[in-house]
Amino acid sequence: MRNLCVYCGSSPGRRDDYVAAARAFARELVARDLGLVYGGASVGVMGAVADAVLAEGGRVTGVIPQALQEKELAHPGLTELHVTGSMHERKTRMAELADGFVAMPGGVGTLEELFEIWTWAQLGWHHKPCALLNVAGYYDGLGTFLDHATEEQFLRPHHRGMLIVESQPAALLDRMAGYQPPQAKQWVKKDDL
Repeated sequence: MRNLCVYCGSSPGRRDDYVAAARAFARELVARDLGLVYGGASVGVMGAVADAVLAEGGRVTGVIPQALQEKELAHPGLTELHVTGSMHERKTRMAELADGFVAMPGGVGTLEELFEIWTWAQLGWHHKPCALLNVAGYYDGLGTFLDHATEEQFLRPHHRGMLIVESQPAALLDRMAGYQPPQAKQWVKKDDL
């Protein structure tokens, strides 16, 4: 892996833990010589992780749609900034630039990005790891729901197992580095569609 895409909130959230975790994650990225690919904003958890990677001397690539460039306050000090014409182009470009994907605490946009890229992995369109950094139990409820979806047979166990979940940055990155995608025969079958 050379670059990881991080999906996260443009808000700092209610708890200081979220920004603190973004900074800890950034230190781990730089220690492992991993570049950051993210949504390009200078605010919230997004801004915190970018600022921390830059402060540690790391590489940061932002990808932001033209329409959000001013609304989300595009980060002025990135290694590289890509401005796209749409959200779809943004997500596609981020996927092209990254070797893996991590969702940190965020809102609906963060979840949408995670679920889309995880769906692409489930379909076999890429073989890159997808993960949740479960800061202060933020994603516990989501994990419970995904287990329920698996029990109800709307999510196959091997697809559920594709999503790496850890609460500590080092453990998460270790698991992502050792990720092995399911064999092709386990990908989506006709009855999954």
